[in-house]
Amino acid sequence: MASAAERDEGAAGAARPRGDVWVFVEKAGDGVAEVSLELLGKARELADRLETRVGAVIIGAGSALLAGSLIAAGADTVYVADEPALADFLVQPFARVIVDLVREHAPQIVLYGATTTGRDLAPRVASALRTGLTADCTDLQIGSHSTREKSWDNLLLQIRPAFGGNIIATIVSPEHRPQMATVREGVMKLEAPNPARTGEVVRATCTFGDEDFAVKVVRRAQQEKSVDLKGARVVVSGGAGVGSKANFALVHELARVLGGVVGASRAAVDAGWIGHDHQVGQTGTTVRPKLYVAVGISGSVQHRAGMDQSARILAINTDPLAPIFTVAHYGVVGDLNDVIPQMITAYRAKGGPA
Repeated sequence: MASAAERDEGAAGAARPRGDVWVFVEKAGDGVAEVSLELLGKARELADRLETRVGAVIIGAGSALLAGSLIAAGADTVYVADEPALADFLVQPFARVIVDLVREHAPQIVLYGATTTGRDLAPRVASALRTGLTADCTDLQIGSHSTREKSWDNLLLQIRPAFGGNIIATIVSPEHRPQMATVREGVMKLEAPNPARTGEVVRATCTFGDEDFAVKVVRRAQQEKSVDLKGARVVVSGGAGVGSKANFALVHELARVLGGVVGASRAAVDAGWIGHDHQVGQTGTTVRPKLYVAVGISGSVQHRAGMDQSARILAINTDPLAPIFTVAHYGVVGDLNDVIPQMITAYRAKGGPA
């Protein structure tokens, strides 16, 4: 393949921006994982700010068939490693493909989903490239950074909760490239695809050694989540203030009446009142429903990071000073055992389902 410098000059002499913004694309069955599509939309925004291009790296047998959908989602160039040996995710060969591509094409930013795959892969790539990596970002921006001796412009500002969620930290990597981050699912807006977009597909040349396949996939077992929080239009979540597993029946009932799903804070999950699949927040799922009802949830930074982008937030809490009220559009100060039955009765009186 041509070198990065050769491609920058171009056969026709047209200059091409250097230092693209890349996204590692995960496959989900025969399609693309939603978190990767979310990241392509964010990468498009970052690249436009930097006046450069978006690259998508997709690895695996049959991945070339998905190149068109990645271009429609915002990619200008899709780097494809479509090899039968890469049918299953194995971190060592996947990391080798990405490291070789980065060394050849020199992107300035590489983004990964903060999934089990991304959290396994990104640190290995960062270690091989001797660059930094910020994990579990909840926002990404382009900005400047200064010290007493030096200033930098157009850096990737990698924003994430830190110190147990008590502060929001902005992390930069001014001296090392590429700048790399893993990003939580659901925190970036999923943009609508544009089928009219055009782009190029670059086939990656893969050279592996026996050591790259020291680990083999013997058997694959996959278990679906018991609840789809990300896709729900209404989420009713309970927290420590619900008081008991028995009281969670009211949360379930309100969710059923409103046609929503049940969520929970980490405190409720840790108490054993509901399973982890229902957890909303920094260490759970990030949601953006039309309506989010927080029942007995104090509203820690960790929880708010997972739901504060909801279109409408209703908080029910006995403590009028609970932090959840700072992000709620509507607040009810009262005991859930009194408030929820009244809400259900009022909703049904307006013609809601029985």
